[in-house]
Amino acid sequence: MIPWVQLDSARTPDGGQELRLKQRGSEFSIMLGANELMNSRLSGSEEALARLSCQRIADRKQPSILIGGLGMGFTLRAALAALGDNATVTVAELVPAVIAWARGPMSAIFDGCLEDPRVSIREVDVGQLIRAEKAAWDAILLDVDNGPEGIVYKGNDSLYSAAGLAAAGAALKDGGVLAVWSQGPDSGFTRRLKQAGFAVEEVNTRARGKRSARHVIWIAAKKL
Repeated sequence: MIPWVQLDSARTPDGGQELRLKQRGSEFSIMLGANELMNSRLSGSEEALARLSCQRIADRKQPSILIGGLGMGFTLRAALAALGDNATVTVAELVPAVIAWARGPMSAIFDGCLEDPRVSIREVDVGQLIRAEKAAWDAILLDVDNGPEGIVYKGNDSLYSAAGLAAAGAALKDGGVLAVWSQGPDSGFTRRLKQAGFAVEEVNTRARGKRSARHVIWIAAKKL
C-alpha cells in the first residue's frame, strides 16, 4: 500500500491546533490532529450542499453566492457547475495555507475553478462578509467546520448562534437560502434556525456511495 506523506501543516486561526495536508498517490487528506476533516475521495455531501442550494435559487438571473470555507473545492466546483454565466461566487477562507494548497499541491483537484471569472477568493472570516452588507446574497453556504459548532476554530461558534443566524438572515435577499453542512444531526441547531425565522429542511446525504458516512445539510430559506 502506498504510504501517506505529509506535505505541509498550518495552525488554525486561533493558533491552538494544527492542520496537516497529506497525500497518498492521487488522494489527499486534511487532518486536524487525529481527525480527518476532508478527503479528496469523499466529496458527495459537500457537492450536495451546493447542488441543493442552487436548485432553490435557480430562477434568479444574476445570483450572488457566498461560500464559507474553501476546503478541497468540492462545494465551489459543484456550485459553478449548477450556476449560469451571470452568477458570482465569493469564497471566504480564513486559513491562508488552505488557499495555497488549492493553488499548489491540490491544483489538479481544483481543475482551474479558482480562475473561473465568476469566482472571487477572499482571505477573511466569512462572518465578516455576512455582517458587512444587508440583503447582499441569494445564498450563503457554510462548510467551515464539522458542523454547527467550532471544532476547528471556536470563533466559528458565532456563526451558528442566535445572533449569527439573525445576521445571516439580514444578509440574504428575500427568499434567499442559508445552507449548512454537518457531519451529523443537531436538533438544537434546527430549533435555532426556526426561531430565527427560517423555513428549514434537514437533508441526510452520503459522503460517497450507499455505505459511506451519513452527513446532514440544513437548507434554511429566508421567508418572504
